[in-house]
Amino acid sequence: MIRYLPFASVISLAVLTSLWGPLYLSLPLLLLTGLGIWDLVQQEHSLFRNYPIAGHIRNLAESIRPQIHQYFIESDTEGRPFDREQRALVYQRAKNTVDSLPFGTERNVTASGYEWLTHSIAPSELSQADMRIQIGNDQCRHKHDSSLLNISAMSFGALSAAAIRALNKGAHTGGFAHDTGEGSLSPYHLEHGGDVIWEIGTGYFGCRTKDGRFDSGAFKEKAAHPQVKMLEVKLSQGAKPGHGGILPGAKVSAEIATTRGVPLGQDCISPPQHSAFNTPIELLEFLQSLRELGNGKPVGFKLCIGRRSEFLGICKAMRETEIYPDFVVIDGKEGGTGAAPPEFVDHVGTPLRDGLTFAHNALLGSGVREHVQLGASGKVVSGFDMAMCLALGANWCNSARGFMLALGCLQSQKCHTNRCPVGIATQDARRQKALVVDEKYQRVANFHRHTVDALRELAAAAGLRSAQDFSVQDFYRRDEAGDGRELQISLQLSADQLLSDDAPELWKTAWSAASPQSF
Repeated sequence: MIRYLPFASVISLAVLTSLWGPLYLSLPLLLLTGLGIWDLVQQEHSLFRNYPIAGHIRNLAESIRPQIHQYFIESDTEGRPFDREQRALVYQRAKNTVDSLPFGTERNVTASGYEWLTHSIAPSELSQADMRIQIGNDQCRHKHDSSLLNISAMSFGALSAAAIRALNKGAHTGGFAHDTGEGSLSPYHLEHGGDVIWEIGTGYFGCRTKDGRFDSGAFKEKAAHPQVKMLEVKLSQGAKPGHGGILPGAKVSAEIATTRGVPLGQDCISPPQHSAFNTPIELLEFLQSLRELGNGKPVGFKLCIGRRSEFLGICKAMRETEIYPDFVVIDGKEGGTGAAPPEFVDHVGTPLRDGLTFAHNALLGSGVREHVQLGASGKVVSGFDMAMCLALGANWCNSARGFMLALGCLQSQKCHTNRCPVGIATQDARRQKALVVDEKYQRVANFHRHTVDALRELAAAAGLRSAQDFSVQDFYRRDEAGDGRELQISLQLSADQLLSDDAPELWKTAWSAASPQSF
């Protein structure tokens, strides 16, 4: 309860000075007491509800120096704050305030790495209906009508019940989907009726036996829920691929333990790899079994691209078995996480653009792209981010960070301590009360609407008939010599090119090393 100490101190001093002190001392303290009371009862700012009076000190500190606020809220580590411009953009859109800028851009447009979209003299008109796609191939029976922007995987356990409820209510209001993360399908994902993508990780939470293996009966029961629209197997996460996950025992409450099927109060560990399959062919057979258990709903998998021959082995397995996932989500290494070793965060895994480009080329060159749609996740926040991903081969995008910021995340980087200052990444019931669902869900819906609108306007400005028509030829990047060049990406393969002798040498080497029989 240290967070209430400044407020309690002000109250004590106000009482003392009112009884025995001069008016010029008691009046300011009484005003501060009134401010603290207002902080506790207002519903807009979670930080002030958890940190009456002290929260204002944080905001003042941030206005003076962007990173200094970390030291005012129980922080003792150096942070990696998100880009301030994009954070401000999310806050503006979530709060439904104007996000237009006067006087033009402040970016250095002559700097190396600056990127821009080429516009058309004859802009087009796109409707809201153009911002949706159907996910699912001919092997599924219930295609999912999806927005081009959805909530990326964030588990109940990593996030509070209040945060999950606000996200899902926002998804229901805005007509987009909410990925559960690997922490299982909780009651809070179903409370407000939002579409759900159920992610199954290596721990098989919510569909596991007592010894931690996959339980088909438990899976079938949950997958049948009408809100569950797609089924996603997580192979790896961008921020810590190949590492597995840990939910500290302090955050494993009774309801977390029940939801996940794990012991109360003990560290909840996700193994680095799956026990249900060991080869690319077995992976596809597992996906096919999930499709059947899920009554024909779309199935797919998520991964951060690592060893490229392994992904190509999956492509070979698709050709051999003729089992095609409905979708693959590419998670970039720049994606977020509640906790991971710094070596993994900084140096393991492929960044989103590189991974997405490779996956698109691999599916295209192996002749299976028409069966498999691609999602993109990893620091996707703005309409421009989405347009770039679509140009590189994505069919839709997921965002975690953007929706977290819309909820009010301050990036205090206390996710793993159970002491989130705004009630998002904590299982502390008292801290969660600071997040008022009926206030925050609308911000989630607002952020989605404005960001998708921005994408639609970009596509229209480029003269496109659909956001799916973005290509790398629409984008330029300034190189180190100062010249503007078309977006430079990995060599584009043509359809079925990996099956012929004219594939580029590097691709030939990776393709020959790929096996459908082993990773």
